[in-house]
Amino acid sequence: MTNQQNVVVLDVLPCGVRNVLPPSSLPVAKSFSPQDLKMLLMKKLETEKGVAKINAWLDSMRASSPTRIRSTTATATASLPETENRSSWIVHHPSALSMFEQIVAASRGKQIVMFLDYDGTLSPIVEDPDRAFMPKEMRAAVRDVARYFPTAIVTGRCRDKVYSFVKLAGLYYAGSHGMDIKGPSKSYKYKKGNQGVHFQAASEFLPMIDEVYRALVEKTKSIPGTKVENNKFCVSVHFRCVDEKSWVALAEQVRLVLNEYPKLKLTEGRKVLEIRPTVKWDKGRALEFLLEALGYANSNDVLPVYIGDDRSDEDAFKILRERKQGFGILVSKSPKETNASYSLQEPSEVKEFLRRLVDWKKLSHGAAKCA
Repeated sequence: MTNQQNVVVLDVLPCGVRNVLPPSSLPVAKSFSPQDLKMLLMKKLETEKGVAKINAWLDSMRASSPTRIRSTTATATASLPETENRSSWIVHHPSALSMFEQIVAASRGKQIVMFLDYDGTLSPIVEDPDRAFMPKEMRAAVRDVARYFPTAIVTGRCRDKVYSFVKLAGLYYAGSHGMDIKGPSKSYKYKKGNQGVHFQAASEFLPMIDEVYRALVEKTKSIPGTKVENNKFCVSVHFRCVDEKSWVALAEQVRLVLNEYPKLKLTEGRKVLEIRPTVKWDKGRALEFLLEALGYANSNDVLPVYIGDDRSDEDAFKILRERKQGFGILVSKSPKETNASYSLQEPSEVKEFLRRLVDWKKLSHGAAKCA
């Protein structure tokens, strides 16, 4: 008589524990101790979490993809619900151009402070992030705005990089989603103090960010179209030129790298995955910091206006809503859930808004001199 162990064999797969098989059904049976079973189940849970995380990233990656250009026929036959959706959204987020008089009326007796995102706001979204140049006409509009109002560029880009695009002194530059802020080196006419502004929210993360950048360059080099950008305090993985069929592979490589750095987190933007320190700092905090640096921390005599197109700009829009002070303006051609008060469709409308603001200020100055 042969003694037979009471053994069960678990078929542990990413989708779950699928089968419980008696030993007679397999030629070789493996005995699982409680510790072995615990380890297998933990690995399964880790796999499921990884799959869930990648699926969530893929959903965000698809959501961040610009709407594909439709044919003339398709545009002409747009469904009625789409049209109604757009109309309903515009009611709650009207054009900043059509509401211009109301916006400037709210600034009466107050100092307007301008906050501007860069990509998709001052420059068009382009396939190569290194070629996101600001048009000369937009640079002139920003330069003129900065003559009359304190103006800050708030971007996910490296501060030095965005300065090389904008090339305007006298502005405040907040790079890496506001984690790297620098103002004009000399005393600025709008600043109540005499000290220059220089602030870095996460300097201790710089060596880690460099490591992650190098690892991501190596991990993603086999995925055509991937562009990894070191933005000093964050790493951006651009997938605008990556075939959608390769998005799963890209997300998996990013996840594998990120798993080694629990002090970093992933956020999503327009066709970009961004790895950032887990510090409580974002574009909204940067807005508050700059208002304080300008001497308007608890002032009722200021009207902040923030213009941006990206999901990360929502942090600033939210701050303005919470303060019940100033306006957020979302740059978007399609309806999006947003905390912004107004909207503009594209950078050309941003340029028009800035020009109108300058013209209004010139007229009000002229009227004040004549009074």
